[in-house]
Amino acid sequence: MRPIFFLLFCLFAAAGLFAQETENGEAKKLIQFSGMVITNMDGNMVPVPYASIFLPDKRRGTYSDYRGFFTIVVERGDVIRFNCIGFEPVTKTVPDTLTQDRYSIIQIMSQDTLTLPEVVIFPWPSREHFKIEFLKMDVTPELQRLAAENLANDYLAEARKNPEMVPYSGRESANFYLRQQAREYVYIGQTPPMNIFSPLAWAQFVKAWQNGDFKKKKKQ
Repeated sequence: MRPIFFLLFCLFAAAGLFAQETENGEAKKLIQFSGMVITNMDGNMVPVPYASIFLPDKRRGTYSDYRGFFTIVVERGDVIRFNCIGFEPVTKTVPDTLTQDRYSIIQIMSQDTLTLPEVVIFPWPSREHFKIEFLKMDVTPELQRLAAENLANDYLAEARKNPEMVPYSGRESANFYLRQQAREYVYIGQTPPMNIFSPLAWAQFVKAWQNGDFKKKKKQ
């Protein structure tokens, strides 16, 4: 084993252990937070499938499966938000007094009535006629103001710097859920590997460093 490889391995291992400590010097208490998301439908308790369980402060989360079951790793004091289309959002806080590493709940969500705006259907004879009439429509001042704010250069520049200003789309949320499920299925029953302890990853990193690949990228 090369000395530089062993030195880097020790430094990163120590950094990983140090990162697990809080400001008070106490080790963080990781908790496996699991439960069921259900609702009352016609007097029967039924699961709420594909409800989002999100940690706003840490910008990560998960989804309940088709049976309403979910599980996620949290810490004491974390704020958790439950959301699902057609239901009122619910916010929960992990108790600070937990002494065990597992915490389970049954979360009941109340159905929410959504009132959609009125839709007026115009019977245009063809798409060309619709296009002509659509371009002639008068846009209200309120819609003009909203469009101008959303397309303002200052707002677009700030959104590019801070992606958290733009909420995740349905496609992004679905892709995140599918990737998470695929990872769980691949490593089910075993601990997922960590690249920090992978000799192959370290060998590739040292080789790239010796070849000057990082300097080349920096110059480019």
